[in-house]
Amino acid sequence: MIHEVLTVGPLQCNCSILGDEASREAIVVDPGDDISRIMALLRQHSLTVKQIVITHAHIDHIAGAAKLKQLTGAPILYNQNDLPLVKMMDMQANWLGVGVPEVPPPDDNLDDGKLIAITGLSGSILHTPGHTEGSVCLYLPERGLLIAGDTLFAGSVGRTDLPGGNTRKLLASIHERLLTLPDEVTVIPGHGNRTTIGQERTSNPFLQDK
Repeated sequence: MIHEVLTVGPLQCNCSILGDEASREAIVVDPGDDISRIMALLRQHSLTVKQIVITHAHIDHIAGAAKLKQLTGAPILYNQNDLPLVKMMDMQANWLGVGVPEVPPPDDNLDDGKLIAITGLSGSILHTPGHTEGSVCLYLPERGLLIAGDTLFAGSVGRTDLPGGNTRKLLASIHERLLTLPDEVTVIPGHGNRTTIGQERTSNPFLQDK
């Protein structure tokens, strides 16, 4: 598997490019910005984007999706529970002092358990509300990989003080959906360094019993 992680945009969002070496098909997760850099890496690996997966509809994760779709023709997938956040994109842009991006409705809904697959590579969607109502993670069990969005971080968890956030739901999502995964699963969070499920289970201060 080809896996490139780029930090994009002013908030340094982790954008993942997942590709299959044989088919040269790819999934791009959270193309929040810097689409020219993403396209350059796709060309470098001779990859064709088949799906654009958005973990949640905060501007730093979704702002570049429409442009990437325009360039590649790939559908945009995100959970429809985040449509209220899309309607607030002007407010989100104002928070960062940036222009308002075009954010279309999803071409398909990322329901819990939905299969995300290209030739040679597949994973499934885990709906993990809490950071937003529509937050999802992409789990690739055969690769031991979790693309966690802003649900779980190395040593931290997603913030819940923005619209759609709910601390109780977030912690329940992490404990019930993520910490049940094998310890050796590598976690690519929405920002910051990669970690593992085992590392977060044992040492993340937000997940320990008080």
